Amino acid sequence: MSDAKYIQIEGVGQTFKTAKGPFVALREIDLTIAKGEFVALIGHSGCGKSTLLNLIAGLTAPTSGVLLCAGREITGPGPERAVVFQNHSLLPWLTCFENVYLGVERVFGVSEKKGSLQARTLAALDLVGLTHAAQKRPGEISGGMKQRVGIARALAMEPKVLLMDEPFGALDALTRAKLQDELLEIVARTHSTVVMVTHDVDEAVLLSDKIVMMTNGPAATIGEVLKVYLPRPRKRVELAEDPAYLHCRKAVLDFLYTRQAHVEKVA
Repeated sequence: MSDAKYIQIEGVGQTFKTAKGPFVALREIDLTIAKGEFVALIGHSGCGKSTLLNLIAGLTAPTSGVLLCAGREITGPGPERAVVFQNHSLLPWLTCFENVYLGVERVFGVSEKKGSLQARTLAALDLVGLTHAAQKRPGEISGGMKQRVGIARALAMEPKVLLMDEPFGALDALTRAKLQDELLEIVARTHSTVVMVTHDVDEAVLLSDKIVMMTNGPAATIGEVLKVYLPRPRKRVELAEDPAYLHCRKAVLDFLYTRQAHVEKVA
């Protein structure tokens, strides 16, 4: 297994059984993701972005084809692949520290002592700037802070692959921008391989090395893959008028709103 083919998705299709018969969500998905690469999945609602992410996470099994991570077939969830959902999924009766500790204990509890597990938990909270909120419960902190706890929990497991399903989609614009900038810094430090579902064109261009554009569902597939040749570290203010940034942004917008334009009925 070469680092250039760290995640391999070969001929993957996904069909769901419904009351109205089979529903083809994805067809003929072929994608290779390199180790340390940041990949954004983008497309209109119903194009199977989250379905594809769930397949990589091992939360569902493909109807056809195969998915590999580090040369091994993905047959279910694993500690090398951590997921951050749009809903932070924190347990409200536990503190921020305890929510992160749960994930750490599950992955490292057999091999490490309690002191080491606590140190890992604190280090993850520090990584997302939440040391001061360690003893607060989810109901006592903002939406942006809750999402950072979710990211801390995922990072604390030291995953090889970080899978993110519109993690900033429910946040206001300023909070979203702040967390995007923090994510850029965290990924630069951890060298994680990241696959992120987004509906935000600017987010996709700012964060990723490669943008995977999905055709409309049902029976969605990959319409185009765009390489983002922007040097890192990236600063959003400096990129605002960068010709390469604007080129990528225009290419994604053209795909989404010209080539994959939804025909919507006007009420």
